[in-house]
Amino acid sequence: MPLQGGRSNRVWRCGDLVLKLYLSQRSNPLFANDPNREVAALTALAGTGMVPNLQVSGAFEGHNWLIYGHIFGSPWQQDTGHVAQLLGRLHDQPGFPELAEGVNGSAALEAQTLAILQGCSTRAGRVEQIKSLRPFGQVPPLAQCALIHGDPVPGNLLAHDGTLTLIDWQCPQLGDPSEDLALFLSPAMQFLYRGAVLSPQEEEEFLTAYPDPRVVGRYLALKPWFHWRMSAYCLWRSGRGDPRDSEALELELAAMEAARG
Repeated sequence: MPLQGGRSNRVWRCGDLVLKLYLSQRSNPLFANDPNREVAALTALAGTGMVPNLQVSGAFEGHNWLIYGHIFGSPWQQDTGHVAQLLGRLHDQPGFPELAEGVNGSAALEAQTLAILQGCSTRAGRVEQIKSLRPFGQVPPLAQCALIHGDPVPGNLLAHDGTLTLIDWQCPQLGDPSEDLALFLSPAMQFLYRGAVLSPQEEEEFLTAYPDPRVVGRYLALKPWFHWRMSAYCLWRSGRGDPRDSEALELELAAMEAARG
C-alpha cells in the first residue's frame, strides 16, 4: 500500500514493514536525499525510540532502497512542546562518521541562499526582491556543532503511543541545532505539511520547552536569515509547478518582515 510521505521518494507499507525506494532526481539545494546517511542514522540511533527500526537495505536497478518497521501512528499535528523535547534529546546524541557538515552562521546561510537564488533564473524579478531583503548584521558560526535531523517538518514526525518518532533521515548533518528549530517553526513547512502555520502561542510553547536556552537564543538571532533562506527555497520550488509553494513563499516573506521588525 503506497504511503503519503515526503516529496522526494516512494514509500509503501507491506504489513508491519515499510519499503522506501529512493528516486533518481536533480539535486535539491536545501534537502539532501542520501540513502547512505539514512541507513547510518537509523543504525546509530537504534534503540533510542527516535527512529524506526531498520531491517535491511540495498540497491536494485540503480535505485537504493531500505526496509524498516512500520510505526502505527499519524503525522504530528499538535503539542509543539513535545517536538521541542524530542529535538533537544536528538541534539544531545553523538554524531557518526557519515554525517555531512551543516550550514553554520549567517555568512554560510547567506552563501547558501544566494546559491539557491541562482537556480531561479526564470524568476528574475522575484529573485531581486528577495535579494533586497537580506537581513542586517552577522551571527558567527557555532564552535561546537551537534547531530541534527535536517528536515524535522510535521510530515516527518509520527505521533504514536504518547511519543514521537522522526522519519526520513536522508539529510542528517553535523550542524547548528538552531537549524532544526528553524525548519520545524518555518511557516512554509508548517503550511505545506500540516496545512496551517503555528500560532504565536504554539511557537512560544516550543521555544520554552526546548531544553537549551543557548540554542533558542541562537535561533532568535538567526531567525531573519532562516526565513530569508526559506523564501529563496520556496521560490525555487515554485518554479517547478506546485502552486502551494507560491503560497508558502508569501508566508515566509511575511514572517521574515516580522522578524526584521
